[in-house]
Amino acid sequence: MCGGVALVYVSQPLDTVKVKMQTFPHLYKGMVDCLVKTYRNDGFYRGLYAGTMPAIAANVAENSVLFAAYGGCQSLMAKIERQKDINDLSPLSNATAGFLAAFFSSFSLCPTELIKCKLQGLREVQTGTSDSKNSTVNRISPFRLTHSIIKEEGIRGLFRGLTSTLAREMPGYFFFFGGYETSRELLRKPGQTKNDIGPINTMISGAVGGVVLWAVIFPADVIKSRIQIYNLPGGLFSIGRDIVRKEGVLALYNGLKPTLIRTIPATAVLFVVFEYTKKVLTNIFIT
Repeated sequence: MCGGVALVYVSQPLDTVKVKMQTFPHLYKGMVDCLVKTYRNDGFYRGLYAGTMPAIAANVAENSVLFAAYGGCQSLMAKIERQKDINDLSPLSNATAGFLAAFFSSFSLCPTELIKCKLQGLREVQTGTSDSKNSTVNRISPFRLTHSIIKEEGIRGLFRGLTSTLAREMPGYFFFFGGYETSRELLRKPGQTKNDIGPINTMISGAVGGVVLWAVIFPADVIKSRIQIYNLPGGLFSIGRDIVRKEGVLALYNGLKPTLIRTIPATAVLFVVFEYTKKVLTNIFIT
């Protein structure tokens, strides 16, 4: 949990830039332009760190559910394949376990990420511009925004974008865990288990998993961000087709650079914490 909180505080500015570039591509020339304008207009807390509390809630909730479900799905795959130990599962089986686990984590992620994205894009939605020092932005807290959505749309309103979240998360975590486990296999020495490859190789494997994840799912993430910020009606494919028709295919990759920059260290640390926490807890309960 502490690691997840720290990762959010380190990576939140780049996440804000990612969401703004995905949703308002006509307002920013690139990553640096978005970063500078956001800081200049709203500063650190209200600008670059907008939506931090929901981001922390999303990170903690998603990773808690995801890794708990991942362990359960690994056990399920081991039973299906009649393996005695989940460490004997192939990268493909681990990828499938990740795919299934992401179904459960999506339900905890969607509401918190909805609030985060809306707070991150608040200025642009209200003023229609990225450079509006003289424009008044009506600030709203995460709690008030959540209350407002529930009042107007009911609980269902908090799950706007759930379909696109599932379309992003499930295939994404197939490649996430598949890339991670494949990298661990490739980095282990003859006679060495994947659990003994050391922290550096574990971090490399985690970074590979993160890069593969975002490279595959980024178009779905762009669509999800727009659905949640603009309250767009319609399905994932119809909105995606509309974006491509009006803005071109590359519009589905707006914000990829800041995403990869923040993902590499974030997922590297995430998996080191996960693997070594699991190892410590296993030793405690076994002994």
